[in-house]
Amino acid sequence: MGGFFGAISKKDVVLEIFFGADYHSHLGIRRGGMAFYDAERGFQRQIHNIENTPFRTKFENDLHEFEGCVSGIGCISDHDPQPLLVRSHLGTYAITTIGAIINAEELLQAEFAKGHQFMSRSTGTVNETELVASLINQKETLVEGIKYAQEAIKGSVTLLLLLEDDSIIAARDKLGRLPVLVGKDEEGYAVSFESFAYAKLGYEN
Repeated sequence: MGGFFGAISKKDVVLEIFFGADYHSHLGIRRGGMAFYDAERGFQRQIHNIENTPFRTKFENDLHEFEGCVSGIGCISDHDPQPLLVRSHLGTYAITTIGAIINAEELLQAEFAKGHQFMSRSTGTVNETELVASLINQKETLVEGIKYAQEAIKGSVTLLLLLEDDSIIAARDKLGRLPVLVGKDEEGYAVSFESFAYAKLGYEN
């Protein structure tokens, strides 16, 4: 399945993303990732294989590279490496998704017919988060693109986008099968797949 955690605050959120994502480790065992945005340094991202080493151990040496970031997202994935960094006519953003796309091959063939291409794994499969981003980028705004992607996808997709203006867009799948939960504290907000992740960090519903 997988899980995600995002935060935007007046203070540095690096440790909150680190712990918030790690609290979802029971939902996935293949990949973990974190992405942050800083006005001076731009997007910063790390993805690690966590099949043989826990998330916390893999990422603790990366934390000093992300200091001073007031917005970020993190994820645990049971399938695809993510978050991905995407540059399109809608701007540059980081994206992470959770869900199951039943008609992924059908959507890919439709994208190929339009001349689009995707990075491929050695197995020939495509990162489904990259597919979702491609669908989003076909519209004139991110919100329109997210709605378009959710209509086109059979199955479910819940996602987080981290934008260049230090904002986060969170979108629950259209049928509400997967949660998006929002917490707040005095400094900002957190968004999470499971509420206990931000509750342990001092946020309230």
